[in-house]
Amino acid sequence: MSKLTIFEHPLITHKLTLARDENTGMRDFRALVNEIGGLMAYEITRDLPVKEVTVKTPICETKAFVLAKELVIVPILRAGIGMVDGIHNLIPTAKIGHIGMYRDEVTLEPHEYYAKFPKEMPESSVLLVDPMIATGGSVLMAIDALKKRGAKDIRLVGLVAAPEGIKRILEKHPDVDIYLAALDEKLNEVGYIVPGLGDCGDRLFGTK
Repeated sequence: MSKLTIFEHPLITHKLTLARDENTGMRDFRALVNEIGGLMAYEITRDLPVKEVTVKTPICETKAFVLAKELVIVPILRAGIGMVDGIHNLIPTAKIGHIGMYRDEVTLEPHEYYAKFPKEMPESSVLLVDPMIATGGSVLMAIDALKKRGAKDIRLVGLVAAPEGIKRILEKHPDVDIYLAALDEKLNEVGYIVPGLGDCGDRLFGTK
């Protein structure tokens, strides 16, 4: 069964509050999203498997441990890009894939328009990154795309989400663990998260 983890770390809470503020400009908003991604990644990777190796220090040989699996970061374009650097700074050896999804403004249904993944993905731990999880449609399609290409260890990373979307993901993909900075109240009549933080992509890239 999947687990839902909502972080209550003071730094994450503080930075998310600043990101929610409509008066926060593009430059600061982008920095905050990246910083939250890095803080979350530290906890999300806590249980990654390790293997024993022998290294020679300046003093002597010793037994130590390194990651036993590759890590792949897959942002859902375009808003997911905003969290990648924060995670990648913590794990610079991680490969990065991309999947492009857009939401029909009338039906709210997602459509895939681009997908490119590292060949190591089936043996890797995959962090699927989407800052805003509203109806869950884009995430469901992205998870299906990852599994179709052999991914087995998938962890969903988001900033804020609506209960409606999380419920759909948990029901359809009970093997995918979900990590959030906040679980918000609901979706409004046009499918936006309440209270949310607006359109994350527009705020990241200045296109609102």
